[in-house]
Amino acid sequence: MEFILSLSIIMLFTKLAGDLSVRLSQPSVLGKLIAGIILGPAVLGWVHNGEFIEYFSEIGVLLLMFMAGLETDLKQLQSNWKTALAVAIGGIITPLICGYAASMALGLGSSQGLFLGLLLCATSVSISVQTLKEMGKLNTRESTSILGAAVLDDVIVVVLLAFMLSFLGAESDVSLGMIAAKKLLFFIIAIAAAWLVVPRLLKLFGKLQVTETVITAGLIVCFALSYFAESMGVAGIIGAFIAGIAVSQTEFKHTVESKIEPVAYAVFVPVFFVSIGLNVSFEGVGSQIGLIVLLTVVAILTKLVGGGLGARLTGFDNRSALVIGSGMVSRGEVALIIAATGLSSGLLAPEYFTAVVIVVILTTLVTPPMLKWAFAMQRSSEELRNGREQI
Repeated sequence: MEFILSLSIIMLFTKLAGDLSVRLSQPSVLGKLIAGIILGPAVLGWVHNGEFIEYFSEIGVLLLMFMAGLETDLKQLQSNWKTALAVAIGGIITPLICGYAASMALGLGSSQGLFLGLLLCATSVSISVQTLKEMGKLNTRESTSILGAAVLDDVIVVVLLAFMLSFLGAESDVSLGMIAAKKLLFFIIAIAAAWLVVPRLLKLFGKLQVTETVITAGLIVCFALSYFAESMGVAGIIGAFIAGIAVSQTEFKHTVESKIEPVAYAVFVPVFFVSIGLNVSFEGVGSQIGLIVLLTVVAILTKLVGGGLGARLTGFDNRSALVIGSGMVSRGEVALIIAATGLSSGLLAPEYFTAVVIVVILTTLVTPPMLKWAFAMQRSSEELRNGREQI
């Protein structure tokens, strides 16, 4: 029954920390992330990673991205595909080059430098999604560009990781052609299912003579596409996001959203936020402060500049580009998975693993206040421009 106590502690502290964060004029997600660090081994040690945390957090992030898909304007997402592509490419090239250069400056080997550069290319949009949702900005052009770029970013980074493992790691038998084919097949099948299968499934379940059938159908779509995505080498959150978009195009959108959101935010999503903080450990990092500071600065600035430049080149003004760049900063669980892969393949030395995890956590922590600041800058610029027009 220990997991019941842990769940109670997580639910209590995330709500209190979220409320405190809002009172301090910050997004509530920032407080929830910090709560995970405080509750975890780094400070109090009241909550530890385990199967219960792993399963609940996985469901939490899937539901979070599913709801993001439900609230996404598909037409706006389609109209911003050029920006999404430019932001994704800018957000990969810049961290890869600068991360490699920083690693060389720290005296790391060429293979480790390339891997750390690739790790900094990762983007976890789940934290940005929650922040944008809290701010009521999830349907803006900037937000849809961030979401589209994150999807493309995931595909490109995984292909690059496979390429690196093939030539530098232990997995010399990796077939790049097969990896690319599996990803293409996933998107073809997922889009076909979203268009042809999902509407029919929801209507069929809606006729069943039992309770909450439509909600069950929505969850089936979410989890099935997430599992299919993982099995094809694509992050499960991408499958959940596509599932949300598919359901949003049906007449059941509001029913599914109104029923799933309370459960997700009451139980599963808080565990996901806390699980990120549980990865923090301060043991043995005293000698790696320089590495942590340098990589954190590089991680933040390269996504901010690279993603922002991609947005700027596709027609966004400086303030909007700043918003988009800020939304791409969080590395979250995606980078943690890549770090674990590097550790097992020998591309990331064990003595650097904790430092890299802390860098990932720091990028995740700074994303909510950065997004809030970027939107505030954008709003003040618009107000100033409107004032000049009235004069």
